[in-house]
Amino acid sequence: MFIDSHCHIDFPELAARMPELLAKMEQNKVSHALCVSVDLPDFPRVLALAEQYPHIYASVGVHPDYEDTPEPSVEQLVELADNPRIVAIGETGLDYYRLEGDLGWQRERFRTHIKASRITRKPLIIHTRSASEDTIRIMREEGAGTEAGGVAGVMHCFTESLEVARAAMEMGFYISFSGIVTFKSAKELQAVALEVPLERMLIETDSPYLAPMPHRGKMNEPGFVCHVGEYIAKLKGVPVEQVAQRTSDNFFNLFNVVR
Repeated sequence: MFIDSHCHIDFPELAARMPELLAKMEQNKVSHALCVSVDLPDFPRVLALAEQYPHIYASVGVHPDYEDTPEPSVEQLVELADNPRIVAIGETGLDYYRLEGDLGWQRERFRTHIKASRITRKPLIIHTRSASEDTIRIMREEGAGTEAGGVAGVMHCFTESLEVARAAMEMGFYISFSGIVTFKSAKELQAVALEVPLERMLIETDSPYLAPMPHRGKMNEPGFVCHVGEYIAKLKGVPVEQVAQRTSDNFFNLFNVVR
């Protein structure tokens, strides 16, 4: 069985197809999914899915790309995370690709999430794009990860270098690969995936975005995470059952989810 460790099935284009999505998950042997929060106004619908379906879990956080949205406080995140269906803090991090100008607010928001993670002892879901140096620096400064007495976390939809992956793994973080790793153009990322041990790996869809081959260009969904697992198995030359079992075990261990 596979697990989609990061999706956004609360988004309207997917939520409207929920029975179909759940059926496709079962058909493709995807046993669980983590629906990830991107802002506080829409958090209730994320939580509602996790409370309705026992195999769906949720996080709480505000995405670094969301500029015009209520700013979370440490206290808010801690309070909202006080629910067994909330298994992580995030999606948080830094993204210098889409936004320009003074992004100090992004860095402060990231620090807020790390503080909430340390208090709640719930792992961080970190997004980083064109900002890896600052991301790793702030993680170290704020004590993210097990190395500094925090909790483990995940670098989601990873597209950075092997050096960044190793720095994150040294802090106890897992590296999660999305459908991007299946793209023919993703040679550098495939080389990184080859080096990341299965013991430190998760797989995800980040749906509705980034559908893997052979569905590239279509709307992504949790059931497609099987193609990511299959590609990783082929890349590493191991049985697909080994990838499915190991990444599922990693999910349960990281997010402290009872099987």
